[in-house]
Amino acid sequence: MKTEKLEIIIREAIPSDAKDILEFSEQTGAETDFLVYGPEGLELSEAFEAMYLEGLIEKENAIMLVATIDNEELIGIASVGSNDKPKTQHVGEVGITVAKDFWGYGLGTALMEEVEIWAKESGIIRRLELTVHADNERAIALYEKMGYQREGVLSRAMFINDAFADGVMMSLLID
Repeated sequence: MKTEKLEIIIREAIPSDAKDILEFSEQTGAETDFLVYGPEGLELSEAFEAMYLEGLIEKENAIMLVATIDNEELIGIASVGSNDKPKTQHVGEVGITVAKDFWGYGLGTALMEEVEIWAKESGIIRRLELTVHADNERAIALYEKMGYQREGVLSRAMFINDAFADGVMMSLLID
């Protein structure tokens, strides 16, 4: 049996990644119901996404990371969004998406580890939080493995396939 080795690179997203990120959102939106978007993806223009990424580079409390194979094919994204308001600028909302072909290989763990390292090094982020579909057992197991705590359930947080689904609020405190 021959095994193929792939070089996976995790790096900060840059404006020239905009087109790939939007295409990735359409691909992954079609692969799972656990994302907040479907096959329509993020529904943003490439110019808007590039401008957004340019703005992220300047922020000290927000980031988008991309995981690529050989710095070409986009296979995962992790992001932390935050605002600049003094009372809440320490809170980062985490989002993570991995292409279905790469589920179960540790890519989600690697992306979450990079997010945590970045948060600690930011000097600003003291709380990472997320909301996950209550039936997404794989994601919940990943977040719990990373030290995230369940904080509550949001009833009817999502409406998918003509049915309501709950969301689980989770957080990780950065000390």
